[in-house]
Amino acid sequence: MGHPIYLDGFATLPLAPEAREAILGVWAQPGNAGSPNVSGEIAARTIADGRELVADLIGAAASEITFTSGATEANNLAILGVARLARRSQPNRKRIVVSAVEHKAVLEPAHALQSEGFEISIAPVDRQGRLDLAEFARLVDRDLLLASVMMVNNETGVIQPVKEAAALAHASGALFHSDAAQAAGKIDVDVIELDVDYLTLSAHKCYGPMGIGALYVAASAPKPLPLTFGGGQQSGLRPGTEPVALVAGFGAAARVARDRLKSDKEHCSALIERLLETLEERQLRFRRVSGDAPTVPGTVSIQFFDVDADELCARVARRVSLSTGSACTSGQIKTSHVLDSIGLSEIEARSVIRIFCNRYQNSEEILSAANHIVDAAALSRLETGELHQ
Repeated sequence: MGHPIYLDGFATLPLAPEAREAILGVWAQPGNAGSPNVSGEIAARTIADGRELVADLIGAAASEITFTSGATEANNLAILGVARLARRSQPNRKRIVVSAVEHKAVLEPAHALQSEGFEISIAPVDRQGRLDLAEFARLVDRDLLLASVMMVNNETGVIQPVKEAAALAHASGALFHSDAAQAAGKIDVDVIELDVDYLTLSAHKCYGPMGIGALYVAASAPKPLPLTFGGGQQSGLRPGTEPVALVAGFGAAARVARDRLKSDKEHCSALIERLLETLEERQLRFRRVSGDAPTVPGTVSIQFFDVDADELCARVARRVSLSTGSACTSGQIKTSHVLDSIGLSEIEARSVIRIFCNRYQNSEEILSAANHIVDAAALSRLETGELHQ
């Protein structure tokens, strides 16, 4: 039957051919960047080149990029590292604000800090899943240490007002972090224009390899305390032997994403509109969860009326890859915290799927996927009785 049509790009994106080539090229010749020989020098040059390319994607300096094992580690390093540093330098600032729709990789380390004496405040979002700036502003005061607002939500694709939120936080003397895992390489991201102190990146969310991410730390921002200790690599902020091949792949993916940003936007936007038009033409009733809020090109979160989203995904699984929420929390029989935050009931949330059309797909594939979705929806009626766990 072949591979299913892949519409689960929020979870991960296909590996760019250029990234695959870069990875294989490094694997063909071993080398440790810490070794005092020619092979080590080549590895070190590869890492430096990859760091330059990743930095260029977001308008940063190479020295401001620290590679991690992924976005989860980068988020933890920013949240925990900054908070623990502040206990020494700013003991009176003990409050951290995070948005209600953050990824668990931000929410969990933030809540873990409560046991260390920090206060956590949750900034609400509106019915479209966008940060309520007025409510956020009310949470910003002289006790605030750090605020964290993601750039793009991983379930709805909604673009958040990060620049405005960062300005509010800085006005009170607080620091600002943004999880840009779902944004970098898909929309314009310029750390200088956004004026963020810390920014999280993920390679596999921008057509790079899994297993590597990065944390941007502005040159003017306090350097977080490290979470791990070892050989002192990356200025001691994230020690450990650098994964040369993954860095090369990340750099190559970042270069392609930068060069194709405009064409990717146009292509992916056309694909998602083709899919939605087909659903409408075939009279499948649905609504966009994000309403008219700005979203990443090629993405949509859809509520199908009276359709069981889990059953729909299961019915099309051999032909179309879909998901109903964050892959990191799959298997839990409860409402997504993102959908709950924007006011969806449990029944409504059980009818929501997320779709991401990527740069390597064409309109014929998307048309076929839409037709499979319509056919499966007709057989996936939602039971509206009480949900037992």
